[in-house]
Amino acid sequence: MAKKTKNEEVETKSAKSDTKKSKPVKVEKAVEEKIVPRLREKYLKDIVPAMMKQFSYKNINEVPKLEKIVVNIGVGEAVQDSKLLDEAVKDLETITGQKSSVRTARQSISNFKLREGMKIGTKVTLRRQQMYEFLDRLVAVALPRVRDFRGIPDKSFDGRGNYTLGIKEHIIFPEINVDKVNRVLGMDVTFVTTAKTDKESFELLSAFGLPFKKKEIN
Repeated sequence: MAKKTKNEEVETKSAKSDTKKSKPVKVEKAVEEKIVPRLREKYLKDIVPAMMKQFSYKNINEVPKLEKIVVNIGVGEAVQDSKLLDEAVKDLETITGQKSSVRTARQSISNFKLREGMKIGTKVTLRRQQMYEFLDRLVAVALPRVRDFRGIPDKSFDGRGNYTLGIKEHIIFPEINVDKVNRVLGMDVTFVTTAKTDKESFELLSAFGLPFKKKEIN
C-alpha cells in the first residue's frame, strides 16, 4: 500500500476537522431554545409572585399557567367552493407561523347540504414559544387594530378556566396583506389554562395583557 505524501496527510486531517465542526443545525436549535419569549419571562418574574399573593397559594405549582392556544377558522362556504378553505388554511398558517390541520363535519345536515366528513374549517394548536409569541402579537399589535376597539368581553369563560375570543376580521393581523384577501374571515382563539376557576383564569389572562372590558370577574 502506497504511503501518503505530506500534502495528502494535511488535506485528510483538514477534511476530518471540517467534518467535526459542521454541526450548525443543532447549535442553532439549542440557541433558539434558550431564547425566552417576553411573556414567558413576565409570567415567571411577575405573574407567578402576584398570583401567589392574591390567591394565597402555598405551592408555586398551584399557580395557573397557559397550556396552549387553539386558533380556529370555520369555513362553512367551503362546501360550495373548496378554494375558500385553501385560502383560510394559507392565511391561518401565515398568521400563526405553524402548519394547520383541516377540520371535517362530524355529522350530515341536509338543509346546509353538508355531509359527514366534508372539510369545513382549519385550526392550529400553539404551545410553548410559539404560543407566547402569538399572544404577544395579538395583544400588542392585532387587537389595537380592531375598529372602535373598547376591550374584549369577559363572558366567554367556560367554567373550567378556559376562554374563547371571537375575532370578526382576520385582517387585523399585520401578517395578512389586505390587498390580496378575497374574503375576510372570522376566527376563534381559545386560551386553555390550568386554572380551576374562571376568576383565576381571568386574572391570569389579564396579567398577560388581554384587555377585558371589566376589571374583574366574581
